[in-house]
Amino acid sequence: MTDIKQKGPGDRVPQTTFRVRRDGDWTTWQSADIFAGRAVVVFALPGAFTPTCSKSHLPGFKRDAAAIRAAGVDEIYCLSVNDSFVMNAWAKDQEVADDEVTMLPDGNADFTRDMGMLVDRSVLGFGPRSWRYAMVVRDGVIERMFVEDRDAPGDPFQVSGAPAVLAYLNGRAAAAD
Repeated sequence: MTDIKQKGPGDRVPQTTFRVRRDGDWTTWQSADIFAGRAVVVFALPGAFTPTCSKSHLPGFKRDAAAIRAAGVDEIYCLSVNDSFVMNAWAKDQEVADDEVTMLPDGNADFTRDMGMLVDRSVLGFGPRSWRYAMVVRDGVIERMFVEDRDAPGDPFQVSGAPAVLAYLNGRAAAAD
């Protein structure tokens, strides 16, 4: 679906505008607002309210949010190719607070496309979606990627969960000591 090369460690995150609905008002967030001068974890998934995303991926990051932040992360974002209304409803459904995980709607798939992570899920009736992955970003530069196997059938969820990200962050911190 995309001919853009997948970004990886050492690459800068795409410069994108995100349209976000907060407290009944529209606002825009720029990539620089999200990533500049900060340590950020982004985990991206195919869709809000979908089974693996709702039962495993998001709940894992919600559960481990405090430990991830304690490992030196300023913010945790959940990105999906959904609009802000859907992402906000999903956060409410999953009882996710902003101090745990902040929802990042990529409604037009601009960020996902520029990351080289856009996949076609039309066969399922989903249309374009994000491939499942997580990443650690420091000051706008990707430090580490956790990308699910693109050749695996279905919707793999083996390497992009909170435990893998937390293990990496804790190992990084231990190596710095």
